[in-house]
Amino acid sequence: MSTGGALWRRVPSWVVDAGLVVLAALDAWINLYGEATSFMWACAALGCVGLVLRSRFPLVVFLLTLPMTLFMDVAVAPIAALYTLATRTRNRPLLAGCALLNAAASTIAWPLSESLSGDQTWTVIQFVYTLATAFAPILFGQLVQARIEVARRLVEVEVAREHERALYAQTVLARERAQLAREMHDVVSHQVSLIAVQAGALQVAAKDPAARDAARTIRTLSVNTLDELRHMVTLLRASGGKETELTPQPTLADLQQLIANSGIETTLTGGLPPGISTTAQRTVYRTVQEALTNVRKHAPGARAEVRLWHAAQHFGVTITNSAPTRPSVALPSARHGLIGLRERADLLSGTLTAEPTPQGGYEIELQAPTRPT
Repeated sequence: MSTGGALWRRVPSWVVDAGLVVLAALDAWINLYGEATSFMWACAALGCVGLVLRSRFPLVVFLLTLPMTLFMDVAVAPIAALYTLATRTRNRPLLAGCALLNAAASTIAWPLSESLSGDQTWTVIQFVYTLATAFAPILFGQLVQARIEVARRLVEVEVAREHERALYAQTVLARERAQLAREMHDVVSHQVSLIAVQAGALQVAAKDPAARDAARTIRTLSVNTLDELRHMVTLLRASGGKETELTPQPTLADLQQLIANSGIETTLTGGLPPGISTTAQRTVYRTVQEALTNVRKHAPGARAEVRLWHAAQHFGVTITNSAPTRPSVALPSARHGLIGLRERADLLSGTLTAEPTPQGGYEIELQAPTRPT
């Protein structure tokens, strides 16, 4: 089944369209042969050739098949048009109306006088039968559309899970590095400092020149080792990326790259006061990062606006997203991201607010007092 589906997907669309046009033309020719007028042939040609444009203008193509359906007992063109329309829209009243139009065009005999003078019971039976036939491609098209939508939702769920796993791995790695940095600072650096102090005391108290030289050497090596340890601790505390990288935490200079890599249509406006602290820049960056992550998870298809601002006493960032254009997939969330952002805001003596907007979107705002540098 999967192999056949893969082979079918590799068939060029123009081949499928050409095949449908040929089948529809053959269907019309069988029904019109020997008793058709030029006008009927024109209607048949219009309905058959119009199938080439069914993917771009499904409703128009369906309407083009109605005249040929009125004059002849055809099936290929209207069924193909109804199926394509059902795969392109979720407007069920529109689909039901198209099915009624198709059934009416197939039931009414031309000229109308023949329909009115014939057996009305048989006309009603034929109408019901044709209506049921018209609903078959509509239901199948809706099923195909639902399958495509489910497949797209599954891809989005998998992307969200991969993103969550990557964030979790980075969090664990950063926690381990922070713990290692604390151990190096609290234990190793402390003991090396004691060695340097003892070596300095021995250098002063020793009477033997050789002993003083040895103590001086020990003290120099200890001081150099202590400087290296402090440098390593600084790198470990600043790193939070991949395991093989020791990179500093992001700042405002990295915001453009973050927005470019977010996969969301985002605009960046405004600015922050010059000279704000590195901690404040990192907090603004993490706030934007978490907000865009939430947009991608909970508001698929939405646009976002990132606005940096500052006043006399405060500065901050406001991230607003529009309403989602597609239904979101319910994902488990403990809101740890917003909790972490509020903790970062508290460190700046600021506040973080997160609330929905009247337009159906969401807004996250970080506000912190301006501090002298």
